[in-house]
Amino acid sequence: MDLSRAEWRKSTHSTPDGNNCVEVAQNIADIVAVRDSKNPDGAALMFTPGEWSAFIDGVKAGEFG
Repeated sequence: MDLSRAEWRKSTHSTPDGNNCVEVAQNIADIVAVRDSKNPDGAALMFTPGEWSAFIDGVKAGEFG
């Protein structure tokens, strides 16, 4: 998938020194892309909006301890 038009945003939970950063792009139709900000040219994980929403709900519920 071509992610050249993805608008990446860094997680608000990333550390200030930038060592543990995750970026998410949600501006692509039917896809939520996630990547490591230290490796922007590397692979990105892609989820459907429903999968991403379920993951976020699980994080908020403490399912991943």
